[in-house]
Amino acid sequence: MTDNLLKYGPLGLPEYSERRLLHTELNADVYELVNIPLQLSHLVLLSDRQWVNRERELIVQICEHFGIRMLNGAFDQLSVELGGFQLRWERHTEYSTYTFYSEGPFEVPFAQPAIAHVPPEWLEKLPGEVLVATHIALEDRRRPSRSMSELSSLFSSNTVIGSKVSAGSASVWSDNQIHPDGFTRFLIHDDNLRSRQVGRLVQRLLEIETYRMLAILPMTMTREIIPQLERYGDQLTELISTNIAPNSIEDEQLLLVKLTALATEIERISAQSSHRFSASQTYHTIMQQRITELREERIEGLQMLYEFRKQRVTSAMSTFDLVWSKLETLSLRVERATSMLRTRVDISMESQIRDLLRSMDTRAYLQLRLQETVEGLSVVVLSYYLLGITGYGLKAAKAAGLNIDIELMTGIAIPVIVTIVFFAIRRFRRIVSKSASGENKGGE
Repeated sequence: MTDNLLKYGPLGLPEYSERRLLHTELNADVYELVNIPLQLSHLVLLSDRQWVNRERELIVQICEHFGIRMLNGAFDQLSVELGGFQLRWERHTEYSTYTFYSEGPFEVPFAQPAIAHVPPEWLEKLPGEVLVATHIALEDRRRPSRSMSELSSLFSSNTVIGSKVSAGSASVWSDNQIHPDGFTRFLIHDDNLRSRQVGRLVQRLLEIETYRMLAILPMTMTREIIPQLERYGDQLTELISTNIAPNSIEDEQLLLVKLTALATEIERISAQSSHRFSASQTYHTIMQQRITELREERIEGLQMLYEFRKQRVTSAMSTFDLVWSKLETLSLRVERATSMLRTRVDISMESQIRDLLRSMDTRAYLQLRLQETVEGLSVVVLSYYLLGITGYGLKAAKAAGLNIDIELMTGIAIPVIVTIVFFAIRRFRRIVSKSASGENKGGE
C-alpha cells in the first residue's frame, strides 16, 4: 500500500497516488457542449485492444493533416477542433467510437453530413468493423417543425417513428433503417432545449444505439449454439439410456470416455459464450437506463422511438437467458451422468479386485499346503539318504573288526535321523522366512 501513497499531500497527509486520476475520471464530461443547428456522424468500430496504438497514431495523423500539432501519448479519449468540424474519439474495452460534429445552418438534413469533412483515405485506415453508423441532424427551434410528407422524404419513404424527449424539450424522428450510405438517421427539432441539454440528448441517443447493438451481439453465436445443444442433449439421452443396462467394465469405461468428450465440448461452448452473454447483460442494463433518462413522450400517430426496439432487444435477451440456462442445465446433467457412471466403474473395479484377492488367497493356501507336503517328502528323502550313509558307515565299522549288529543299529538310528532332519528343515525354513520378512520391511 505504501507504494501507492505520495509522501506528502496538500494537507501534510499521505495522498493516494491515483486520487486525482480517479477524480478526473468521475468528473469528465461524457458529452460535448454543442450549439444548434448541428449535424454529426457517429461510428462505432469493433476492434481488439491491441489496435489502440494504431488508433492513436491515426488520431495524431488527422490532427496534423488539419494543422494541429499533437504528441503521441497513452490517451484513451480525445476531443479536438479540426477547422470546419470537431472530432471526439473514445476507446472502450472492445470497441472505439468516432464522432464528427459540424455546427452551422443547413437546408436539407443528411445531404452534407459531418463525416463528409473527413478525408476518405483516413477513414479507410481505421481498424475494426463497423457496428453502428449514425447521422444526427439538429434543427433550430426557429425553423417550423416538418410535416409528415417532408419527414417521409428525408427518410426515403420509410416508416417514420418518433417521440418527444427530455420532458418535451425536443422532438426526435427516425426510420430505424440503414440507408444506402451505411448510416441510420435521426432528426431532432429543438422545441425548448437548454444549452447543456443538447449534448446530453445527443449522447444518450448515441449510447442507446451503441448499447442496443452490443447487447444483441451474441445473436449469431446463439443461433449456432442452439442446434449444437439440441444435438448434445440427444447424445446425452442416448448415453444415459445405454448406462441404465448392466454392462461389462470395458463397455462402461468406453461410455465414460464418450461422456467425458461430451462434457469437454459443452465446457468449450460455455467458455466461449459466457463472457459474451455476461457483457450483453451489462450493455442491456445500460441501454435500459439511457432509455429511461431519455424521458420519451408519445407523438400522436407515431410509434415511439424505442418502444419497438426495446421489445426486440428484450426478446433477444430472453433468448440469450434461455440458451445460457439450457447450457448450464446440460452441463449439470452430463456431470451427474458422469459421476454416476464413474461410481459404477469404481464399484465394478473394486469387485474385480476383491475377486482377484480371493483367488490369490486360495492360491497362497494351496501353495502353503503343497509346500508342507514337499517339506514332509523332503524329510523322508533326506532321512532315507542319511540312513543309507549311516548303514554304509556301520558296515565299514564291522569290517574293521567291531562287533556290531548293523540292522539293530540302523533301526535305532531311524527315529534319531528323522527327528534331526525334521527340526533342521523347520529351522532352515524359519531362517529363510525371517530373512524375507526383513527384506520386505527394508523395501517399505
